[in-house]
Amino acid sequence: MRPWILAETNYAYTKENRYEVAVLPLGATEPHNLHLPYGTDTFEAETVGVHLCEAAHHRGARVVLLPTIPYGTETNMREFPLALNVNPTTLFRVITDLIESLVNSGIRKVLLLNSHGGNDLKPLLRELMGATSAHVFLCNWFRALTDEYARIFEHHEDHAGELETSMGLAYFPHLVAQREDGSLIADQGETRPTRFRAVDEGWVTIARPWHLLTTNTGSGNPHAASADKARRAMEVLTDRIATFLVELSAAEIDDRFPY
Repeated sequence: MRPWILAETNYAYTKENRYEVAVLPLGATEPHNLHLPYGTDTFEAETVGVHLCEAAHHRGARVVLLPTIPYGTETNMREFPLALNVNPTTLFRVITDLIESLVNSGIRKVLLLNSHGGNDLKPLLRELMGATSAHVFLCNWFRALTDEYARIFEHHEDHAGELETSMGLAYFPHLVAQREDGSLIADQGETRPTRFRAVDEGWVTIARPWHLLTTNTGSGNPHAASADKARRAMEVLTDRIATFLVELSAAEIDDRFPY
């Protein structure tokens, strides 16, 4: 039994040991170019969560990893088969119900560990302010690599590119489609520009229709990926986010929390 993973933990343990922090991973079920599995975001969320919570546990944090939610918002992938969509309002309701279950169990510090770019969760945090006694934090784990990304990876990442393919090669390699010579069964992850400079430069945003943006759902070149790059990235993630979990576990909730 690993007591930092709720799914493996029994009631005998939870009766005698109180958790301070719950980590809720959020994934998705969607295609990832031609070579990565539909569960990529879910596998990543689970893998990252296990590494973070194990490291934090061994540093004294009373933290527990909840089972990963395997569905996310897929409205921009509706043209692709089996991209299983949960609308934002539905996802918000599920998360809210789970947070209330945690509060009923005496856990008031919650980290949403998001692995899917389509899950826009910041509005939920605003809704929950004052609506629950829980203090909810959001971490899109891939954002924790922003300043280190170029040191590890060669190509821009958006979806099924070098970062995610590296994660697959390191942590679920049996599910990454490769030829006999080891090359990926994947295209280059090229994307099409829109008709509008403002959109392409990012200062006007849209919900991108993925079937028009991409060829085979990939956005980002995956072919320089390696398992070693993923492990280097995981070291950064573990150092940064596990440290936050340790600090969060030790922090007292008072009238000025989190300040």
